[in-house]
Amino acid sequence: MRRHRLGTGLTATALVTLTALTGCSSSGDSSSSAKNDGTELRLAIGGEDEAGYDPTLGWGRYGSPLFQSTLLTRNADLSFGNDLATSYEVSKDGLTWTVALRDDVTFSDGEALTAADVAYTFTAASKSGGLTDVTNLASAKAVDDTTVEFTLKKPQSTFVNRLASLGIVPEHAHGSDYAKNPIGSGPFTFVDWQQGQQLVVQRNENYYGDKPDFERVTFVFTEEDASLAAVRSGEVNVAGLPASLVGQKIDGTHVVPVTSIDNRGISFPTVPAAGKKSPAGEPIGNDITADVAVRRAVNLSVDRQALVDGIVDGYGTAAFGPVDNSPWFEEKTRFTDNDVAAAKKELADGGWKDTDGDGVVEKDGRKAEFTLVYPAGDSLRQGIALSVVDQVKRAGITVKTEGLGWEQIYARQHSDAVLFGWGSHDPYEMYTLYKSDLAGVESNNPGYYRNADVDAELDAALLATDQTEATSHWKAAQLPFSGTKDAAWAWLVNLEHTYVVDDCLDLGEPRTEPHGHGWPLTAGIADWKWTC
Repeated sequence: MRRHRLGTGLTATALVTLTALTGCSSSGDSSSSAKNDGTELRLAIGGEDEAGYDPTLGWGRYGSPLFQSTLLTRNADLSFGNDLATSYEVSKDGLTWTVALRDDVTFSDGEALTAADVAYTFTAASKSGGLTDVTNLASAKAVDDTTVEFTLKKPQSTFVNRLASLGIVPEHAHGSDYAKNPIGSGPFTFVDWQQGQQLVVQRNENYYGDKPDFERVTFVFTEEDASLAAVRSGEVNVAGLPASLVGQKIDGTHVVPVTSIDNRGISFPTVPAAGKKSPAGEPIGNDITADVAVRRAVNLSVDRQALVDGIVDGYGTAAFGPVDNSPWFEEKTRFTDNDVAAAKKELADGGWKDTDGDGVVEKDGRKAEFTLVYPAGDSLRQGIALSVVDQVKRAGITVKTEGLGWEQIYARQHSDAVLFGWGSHDPYEMYTLYKSDLAGVESNNPGYYRNADVDAELDAALLATDQTEATSHWKAAQLPFSGTKDAAWAWLVNLEHTYVVDDCLDLGEPRTEPHGHGWPLTAGIADWKWTC
């Protein structure tokens, strides 16, 4: 067995949900203002999880659950540390994961948490069809009160992410109403949830880890404009706002930008149009973007820093792959962009020439023209798309943009370029974006990209029984599909998530956040402190 001994430091981890409605008062709310004696915290930082707070159905998959504990926790650098676990082992064949547990943990109802609860949670999640994917689990069993054994159907190095994201529920209290009345062993306990308005929680005084400074936390569910108004009036201490709004200076507050793996990039159909259909009956292929010279030229001619400065007001970085800012990002895939001369050379070497002098290159009687679709109503993606149009035009490529609903986008994702947003703490997402045998399955590998070397590295990463070995394969897979090689995507920007924070509140060192789902800011809430 390969043994993985994790650090002994314990970090309280928390996760919250919020949504699009105003209303900050409730019968359980002792104050209408965020300015109080320091025991309460009020946040407006995201969308409400309408399904409730049951991890077996998906609650907590984008961070650490508020009410429940997880076996492992992510550190600020996305490495893993202990939560309920004290260590874990992976068998040589990668099929058996054995986890040793703490023996001093109780649920909020006073019952002890044992390995039987862990086994029950993973089994329930594997059968629920929820959003936390545990379908590779063959069985989970309690060896004794402090040892649980997971058997997988096939090796999966990324199973470690399930240990860090699936909150443990009590077998004895996991009933049909659990999602609305959660019981767990996490840093907070449930008080009140007024759907569409707010969620109120209180500190778990019996929590085994570092306890938060705040006795009570209220999450108000507000739209962006209402969140801005609430932070202006002092009704909330922290508000999650888009970069376009945080530039409005508010007295007594400061902006905290948080690094993320939340990216925006263009997916290209990489095969010609040949009349084929996806399993869902959607058309496949595009004769223009199937030409690698066109895809490389787009990558080379785009000015990513201009997108960062102009579209997200500087709150972001240039993106060169799907996993920038992660430990498994391959730095060698970076290249010099905004290089129109290099883009024109790629096109010329590929047989593309401007034969009629209209500024658009042609090949085999076809002009270098394609359509880029993006979700209508998303002003950020619209701004990026329109900027890309102007940037690639310099190289002799015409891009038409079209804002559509998601149903229409999904119907055209294999035949038109799409401006997608991705980003996960789990490298398996990269597997789904580039693995050839996943093409056409939902939004996996939408461009039908295929490279045997990439497939081999992705499979080797997934089959690895050691995380260091897995990382080496994740990195190797990126070299062939990068923007100057196969260029199946043109990755453009990584966003920084922006929060307006009370000047008296110190958030410590925020964790790198995933794509814009979930509520990861509060993963380090035990480190948050009032400073005045």
